[in-house]
Amino acid sequence: MKLTIEDVRSRFIKHFDGSTGSVYASPGRINLIGEHTDYNNGFVFPGAVEQGMIAELKVNGTRNVRAYSIDLKDYVEFSLDCEKGPNATWARYIYGVCREMMALGVPVEGFNTAFAGDVPLGAGMSSSAALESTYAYALNDMFGDNKIERLELARVGQRTEHKYIGVNCGIMDQAISCLGKAGNLMRMDCRSGEIAYFPWNPKGYQLVLVNSCVKHELKGSPYNERRLQCEHVAEVIAQNHPEVKSLRDANYDMLEEVKDQITADEYKRARYVIGEVVRVLTVCDALEKGDYETVGQMMYETHFGLSKEYEVSCEELDFLNEIAKEEGVTGSRIMGGGFGGCTINLIADELVDNFKKVVVEKFEAKYGKKPVIIDVVIGDGARKLC
Repeated sequence: MKLTIEDVRSRFIKHFDGSTGSVYASPGRINLIGEHTDYNNGFVFPGAVEQGMIAELKVNGTRNVRAYSIDLKDYVEFSLDCEKGPNATWARYIYGVCREMMALGVPVEGFNTAFAGDVPLGAGMSSSAALESTYAYALNDMFGDNKIERLELARVGQRTEHKYIGVNCGIMDQAISCLGKAGNLMRMDCRSGEIAYFPWNPKGYQLVLVNSCVKHELKGSPYNERRLQCEHVAEVIAQNHPEVKSLRDANYDMLEEVKDQITADEYKRARYVIGEVVRVLTVCDALEKGDYETVGQMMYETHFGLSKEYEVSCEELDFLNEIAKEEGVTGSRIMGGGFGGCTINLIADELVDNFKKVVVEKFEAKYGKKPVIIDVVIGDGARKLC
């Protein structure tokens, strides 16, 4: 069921003083291709989705934030001036955004807030970035006269992940949550920040997510380790090729030169990233030609790389990918950081209904639970609703 303003407003009224404030929203995201390339300064190709976070905020005349998570049924109050911040992870996202906006000179005041989301938690659709972007956009609107540009709001969310949550993420999730446009995918150069929008209205194909319902959580996972491995390989390559500042600048020949100077795992991680940078650009070219078969081929290659080279898949996701192949799906791969979550599937219209039926039946037969099917509609980025 789609989350509405009324869903959030009714809880805001109940938990605070009965009055209403301003309501803001930001989306989760899909990523057609380009995983783990953002923190390697490569390209990504995401789109905002209709599902996301909705929050209501109202100034309360204090220096405290009083926050209620509707989904978790949890309440936290914290001071804007406290260096420590709250213990609850969900509240630390809000606290971090507040502190980072204040560091940019936005005169944030205390406020009451309630929020909820319909982005499936742990599905690799960036519910955390949607939460960060909602509050960054809201605080910029309420206290900053909208002086902070959207890309900097995305960086506020990224810094929140780094400094207050402990996830050394790239910029993709926050960028698409802040900058998404309905009906468009967004290619982003994660080094320069350059953005290009590509209309997404495929004739004869649909995007469908299959949520394995295996919990996806980056904090405490090998995510940060992967990033360090990539950075180390880039440093080793740069000893012979000083123009290489990150793996985005490297190629397979350069990697082979240093194979004996790095670990086997580092070699595999780097091989995946170098290939993925090329695949994103290949997909962009293919889309401009309406060549969805090439798009699908690149998606399958990405899944193989994420599973066998980057090693961020799991048994359930590999099983979903195999079903997609068996059912003639044009393209299928893990979406998001990995370790659980969804596959994203590019499917010819005439195969969609049968694929949904078969994938649910086969997955439930093997794992004793049904996966969740999510149809993708590309929506807008952060915005004020009322």
